[in-house]
Amino acid sequence: MGGLTWSQAVQMLREDPEQQALVKACYYDDPLQEAADRFWRSLEWKLISEYLPNVPGDALDLGAGRGISSYALARDGWRVTALEPDPSPLVGAEAIRSLAGETGLPIQVVSDYSETLPFLDGSFDLVHCRQVLHHAQDLLQTCREIGRVLKPGGMMIATREHVISKPEDLQTFLDQHPLHHLYGGENAFMLRDYTHAIRSGGLSIIHTLAPFDSAINYFPATDQQIYNLCLGYLSRLTGKRIATHLVTNSLFGNRVLELCRKASNTINQSPGRLYSFVAIKPHG
Repeated sequence: MGGLTWSQAVQMLREDPEQQALVKACYYDDPLQEAADRFWRSLEWKLISEYLPNVPGDALDLGAGRGISSYALARDGWRVTALEPDPSPLVGAEAIRSLAGETGLPIQVVSDYSETLPFLDGSFDLVHCRQVLHHAQDLLQTCREIGRVLKPGGMMIATREHVISKPEDLQTFLDQHPLHHLYGGENAFMLRDYTHAIRSGGLSIIHTLAPFDSAINYFPATDQQIYNLCLGYLSRLTGKRIATHLVTNSLFGNRVLELCRKASNTINQSPGRLYSFVAIKPHG
């Protein structure tokens, strides 16, 4: 495991000609405003937006990184506080400040950690976390803090969180990650760890999105690639000819694909697969 900072690891990735597709998929490319705008226009953000409250209010973007989600929230009318402890001008607080300055969007940057949020109880209508909870030093405390700063009726949405099936899968995931060997900052939890922590924060989970439920999780894979994957699973059970007939049948093809996606969520036990969670803070 290397001793680089997160910023240095990302810079190495950006300088590797063979990793440019990954750089763009992770929105690490420049100009930052163009990358942020591409995220705002993405299918991932469109699908996330369908879960968000209809009326924008005060949003906390937790672990905001270089600010692409903060930008998207602000473009959609939210008053955004971006929490990012890393000071980096490439992937941290200074990048967000530059983005806010260039765009004039209402984004306030706070450099602090999720376990000790410097905000009053009930400060936010929304806490948004993209690829954040799996980095928490203390997952339970982070979720308690999220619950504390949410207003009653407020929402937390946590997307693209790495999940493992059993503790011994963690090292397999870390060994496969393209950056962990450089800076050592990756992690993953079991699904039950996430759900327990979220509920311990006083929140009610209303949606748990498994890996193949939504492009929120499976991006940068395309719908066609997911279709092919599901068709492959079905073909192993029925043969390719029957499987193709089933999924292309105009009467029940969509239902078959939906069942295939659900089955794929069960079959796929790959370490580090992505889940997303939507939760609310009950009134009273």
